[in-house]
Amino acid sequence: MTGTVDLAEFLSAYLEEMDDHLRASNSSLMAADAALRRGQHDARAVRDLYRTLHTIKGLSAMVGVEPIVTIVHQMESIVRAADKSGGGLPLSSIDVLLEGIRAIEHRARALGDGKSLDPPPAALLAAFEEIDVTPVALAAPGPRAVLEPAVDDKLTPAERAQIVAAVGEGRRALRFDFSPSPALSAQGIDINSVRARLAGKAEIVRVLPFTGPPRAEAPTGLTFALVLLTAEQDADLAAAVGLGVAAVRPLFAPVAPVAPVAPVAPVAPVVAPIAAFADDLRSGEDDEAPGRGVLRVDVGRVEDAMERLSALIVTRFRLEHEVAALAASGVKVREIGVIMAEHARQLRDLRAALLRVRMVRVSEVLDRVPLLVRGLCRATGKLVRLEIDTQGAELDKSVAERIFPALIHLVRNAVDHAIEPPEERRRLGKPEEGLLRISCWARSNTRLELNVADDGRGIDKDAVASRAGREPPTSHAALLDLLCEPGFSTRDTASATSGRGMGLDIVHRITVAELGGDLQLSTRVGAGTTFTLRVPLTIAIVDVFAFECQGQRFVVPVAAVEEIVEIDPARMLRNVSQSLRASRGSIDVALVERRGEVVPVLQLAAALRLGMPPGEGVPRLEGTKAIVVRRGGEPVAFAVDRMLGQREAVVRPLEDPLVQVGGVAGATDLGDGRPTLVLDLVSLAGGLTGANASPNAPAGRRLGRGEEWAT
Repeated sequence: MTGTVDLAEFLSAYLEEMDDHLRASNSSLMAADAALRRGQHDARAVRDLYRTLHTIKGLSAMVGVEPIVTIVHQMESIVRAADKSGGGLPLSSIDVLLEGIRAIEHRARALGDGKSLDPPPAALLAAFEEIDVTPVALAAPGPRAVLEPAVDDKLTPAERAQIVAAVGEGRRALRFDFSPSPALSAQGIDINSVRARLAGKAEIVRVLPFTGPPRAEAPTGLTFALVLLTAEQDADLAAAVGLGVAAVRPLFAPVAPVAPVAPVAPVAPVVAPIAAFADDLRSGEDDEAPGRGVLRVDVGRVEDAMERLSALIVTRFRLEHEVAALAASGVKVREIGVIMAEHARQLRDLRAALLRVRMVRVSEVLDRVPLLVRGLCRATGKLVRLEIDTQGAELDKSVAERIFPALIHLVRNAVDHAIEPPEERRRLGKPEEGLLRISCWARSNTRLELNVADDGRGIDKDAVASRAGREPPTSHAALLDLLCEPGFSTRDTASATSGRGMGLDIVHRITVAELGGDLQLSTRVGAGTTFTLRVPLTIAIVDVFAFECQGQRFVVPVAAVEEIVEIDPARMLRNVSQSLRASRGSIDVALVERRGEVVPVLQLAAALRLGMPPGEGVPRLEGTKAIVVRRGGEPVAFAVDRMLGQREAVVRPLEDPLVQVGGVAGATDLGDGRPTLVLDLVSLAGGLTGANASPNAPAGRRLGRGEEWAT
């Protein structure tokens, strides 16, 4: 019986699988390329690439996407030949295979958009045919050293080459035998736990199962031989797993081959014990990672769950208001208060659980950056070594999607503008290969810091100022303000990589305006530049401080606040009259000393024009609260009337351009049915300074990102 497959039924799942496998293919190709440039072969990367391509071909054939099947089949043949020959991929093949990945991605996107698929490019197929994979002769690490036949028969040439290369580098090739038993299983020791514990101390080349008659050391008749490459000692490996050192022995025998512990030929199994360890047997058939419980969930479903949680949080605020009203009228609400406290805790736990579902690893966000840097190097003729250190950090998916374009702009600028060509670096006494390093770590449980640093030529502030027709900036913060002006570029003409005057403006808009984060710059001419981005881990439901100002209620995200202080009259600088010439007039400013630094304090009511006429002298701040934030690394404080405490808030962005105001990030509902504005005090500080500060103002007093004070 024949029939047609309804592609729409499988399209969503197919495209999701394709996206994951294409990412894995790019990563494997980048690993193989890096090894080749070191004069080595990465056999594992080649083997992983083959398996991924084989999976892509099978999925595409299942849904009848023939153009992709044709392209992948050619690529798979090349990689399979490299894996079998033990010779690895030739360097010249990397570009062709990457072009093949791009061709597959193009057709996958067209399929998702409902467009017709182009046939495989003839030039690409011809380039595949020209790739020659030459086998490499393998040698054992010693004149008489040989592998055990039981192991050697089951290894591929690439795996043998991997072992020989590792031994040549000084690592040890070992065989770790593990025989499952009921006693070990009761202790939580099975093949999956053994693999996981050994993976932290050794490179696992292959896991080979052997079966034989039951013995005292192998009561089920099943033994897993893990082929390891490591620099660790036998005792350390055994201790990591919780087994005796007898489980470890050299993989190479210096004389005659050593007989295997278990016979290679299978015998009649003991059904009951083997059945008890069927899962272990399936887990150890090859060296693939043990299966994890992963459930694919459409993002829309997670967003729907977040919306329902948001409604629950607003309902809790309303309930709090009603209970407070009952208490004010004399009703006893102690028992209800206990229930509400428990309910609040449960909602916080639910929020944390949903946010964990939304989190993605930063390493996954950056997995395409090596491919981008490689392409930029080819386009510019520069040599760049990319280092990425994410320390396992995670980020909300919505934040990750927004911050990625900003990181791409910084990477492009670093390669195209900052890092010098090889000949210039040689002349300056630098290594020919420039360094670009991307690192990140969680600053707290609400904020993530990302650094993009290079060792290039640095930024010449005088040249930038001359280009912009301005006075030279006096600080890194002021220099960053100048670079982030819309349309500013140091290039006369646009290039294929950058030069359109959009990069840093976009980075600033995404980091500060959209995400409520902070952007900083540090540079030294001839030594390099570092951009620091601090962004919230999530922007959906956030912890906020609520406060009152001129009878109106506002909130500010906790992640944006450095400190909440009470203005101490003894620390106010006397006989100082300062007025900030802001873009909307002048605003009176007081200066307060805090732990050795001078902090400008502005009345938030005056900044927001809430019935406080400006220009009437330094405001009276004694005994009031102030919220301290940092902009460009410099502190700014906003005085408020009364703090109302910390709570959760569902932030709704103000998408209508007619109601978008600088310093306002969105709105929320705190349970009384009235919209409460969510303030972005960092952006508000920048909006107040604008570009109107006097260039002749005295140095030493600056607000925000390097703007001068005017007296």
